[in-house]
Amino acid sequence: MRSPILLEARPRWALVSVNVEELGRRWLAHEEARPGQREMIHDGIEALWERGHLVAAAPTGIGKTAASLAAALAVAREREGRCTVMFLTSRQSQHRIVVETVRSMNDRRPPEDRVSLVDMIGQAGMCVQPFAEERPAVFSLLCANARKTRSCRPYITPAPSLPNRILASPLHVEELVELTRHHREHGEPTLACPWRVAREAAARADVVVGDYNHLFNEGVRDSTLAALGLTLEQLIIVVDEAHNLPERIRSGLERRLTPLLVRNAKPDLEEYLGTVSERLGRGPHTDMIEWTTQVIDAMGPLVQGLFTRLHTDLAAAADDASRRRRNGERGAYEPKELEVQAEDLLALIHEACDTVDGVSGQTTLTTPTPAAAVERLDRLNVLREVLRDAEVEVDPEATQDAESDAQRLGAVLDDVVRFGDTTGHLFCFSPEGRAGRITSHLLDPGLVSGPVLNASAGAVLMSGTLYPPSMYADLLSLPVKRTTIRSYPSPFAAQRRPVVVATDVTSTYRQRSPSNTARMQEHLRALIQAAPGHVAVFAPSYALLEEIVTDAHWPVHRTIVESSDWDKSKADEVLDILERERDAGRKVLLAGTFGARLSEGVDYRGGLLDAVACIGLPIAPPGVVQDGLKAFVAERFGKDKSWRYTSTQPAVNRVLQAMGRPIRGIGDRAVVLLLEQRCEQPMYLKCFPGDLQMVPMSDPNGLKRLAERFYRRVHRSPTP
Repeated sequence: MRSPILLEARPRWALVSVNVEELGRRWLAHEEARPGQREMIHDGIEALWERGHLVAAAPTGIGKTAASLAAALAVAREREGRCTVMFLTSRQSQHRIVVETVRSMNDRRPPEDRVSLVDMIGQAGMCVQPFAEERPAVFSLLCANARKTRSCRPYITPAPSLPNRILASPLHVEELVELTRHHREHGEPTLACPWRVAREAAARADVVVGDYNHLFNEGVRDSTLAALGLTLEQLIIVVDEAHNLPERIRSGLERRLTPLLVRNAKPDLEEYLGTVSERLGRGPHTDMIEWTTQVIDAMGPLVQGLFTRLHTDLAAAADDASRRRRNGERGAYEPKELEVQAEDLLALIHEACDTVDGVSGQTTLTTPTPAAAVERLDRLNVLREVLRDAEVEVDPEATQDAESDAQRLGAVLDDVVRFGDTTGHLFCFSPEGRAGRITSHLLDPGLVSGPVLNASAGAVLMSGTLYPPSMYADLLSLPVKRTTIRSYPSPFAAQRRPVVVATDVTSTYRQRSPSNTARMQEHLRALIQAAPGHVAVFAPSYALLEEIVTDAHWPVHRTIVESSDWDKSKADEVLDILERERDAGRKVLLAGTFGARLSEGVDYRGGLLDAVACIGLPIAPPGVVQDGLKAFVAERFGKDKSWRYTSTQPAVNRVLQAMGRPIRGIGDRAVVLLLEQRCEQPMYLKCFPGDLQMVPMSDPNGLKRLAERFYRRVHRSPTP
């Protein structure tokens, strides 16, 4: 055990010396720390005390939620002035764990020193109005309009005592919404907006639980911080399931440009011009809107011409690849997309501006056209601002997304301006859709996460599959001198989760064959026969899942195969089915894909799964974005890290996520089967945790005997 360490606070905090071990013990959610949990609390306090960051690969069972909260609250309470813990997670199922942990923490604390918490999700999920069931874009516009016009009665209804009720005891967001439905002021029923009241309460809470978007989406972040009355410097940030953060940041900034989008933006701007003219009259602002409308009109044929050229170039590239393959050249895959240079898009926009400026004398303006007297970059700023503000009336009956096309076009232009001259971003043309599309891709999530985390009062980033944690510190642009990197050993002894690698099968495309598929099915059948209960199997794609699992007969009562359109309610339904079938003594085979609903984020608590099989490795296919990622990582972090950061490690981490599905508590046990011989190869083996031991095996009968011995010897024990 480490000797106690005294930390002396900075002068701007409190001038005290603190025993780290004692401080962490005060904030435990239970009597004794678990194996590894004490070390994580210690590391968290040390890092946060210096306004630094802890990047923690903390496996399931270590109690990382309790450890991170203990460290964050211990430091927050010692700071001078206000300091709030913002706990961010990508899945609502994790919110419940945070709330329960704080409740357990409060059970051990005196009433006057308990932790207050507010659990929040998106506006639609907390809304009590009928339009909460609308599509997200429609809801967003209806809600914004109802608040702006003050026609939403719950939003304008005061409920002064409700925030105090919320802060009195930690509530799940569902409980918070239900509380608002039955709230009374002075004995009178008072239905207030749960989202508004939660934000009011959050301004005084010790812990605020929310989604990544609360801090890593610029627009949402500004709104959240304004509502809390806080700055980033007053936040200690905890990021749960942090292995998802880079991709969430990337996907959140993905935009699409099409010829139709440009055409549709013009009527949006004309409608917006009419609204502003009616409200404010003619003037400089309406002149800018009118000029922007003319520019967008001029862009239409230019964008159409660009797309025509891109279609031609892609067809030529495909023909060239086909020719090279016929000549025996390996690796000459047929391109499905093309990279589009940001400078080409900028040139197109400026050409449209130049066209309008050249005929501006034919228009009637009360002030000169903005482009006539400003630099080229200021032209872009005018376009961005006007497009961003171009709101239109909502059509709730529309069959397509009701978001303003002008605002979407403004988001694309914003990406061109913000990221166009960086290596951490690219534009990609795909022929999919009616006319094809150009998609904006952020390659460097650190452009977003770095400024947020570095401005904060410190952060804990954690996950059971944050391997290697140094990779995530790199990708998220954490400062080396202020970042502590740790990997904690799994509390599950190897004898409670044997991992078997089938060395005679692979999902590599060139080696797929009927005999390879048959061998995979033999291994899977042996595992199912040996397992006393439910078995889950995950594959890289639905096509491979169908080939290996769906088309075969299995020794189970029923097979449940995931669909790509499943949502959270469907996943919850599956959990209910698994519980009922287990209670009835009937075995289920559950089949899904890596990275989808069933392989990540679903909590199979209570030992619902006795085994899991992972088919192959979900290696990202080649393409413009994947090639761009590799080039970006090679330039930023070195060629030796390029393949690992972009291909092998992300694939293994998705397998690790699936492997962890049966092990949700310290008393669980399961057999894991990896149906991929490449897991034994050094380039992939080094991507797995160092304490993970694998048993190579090519005989299905040997696998069955091993599993049967395991289940006879190792039984599930109650989780403490």
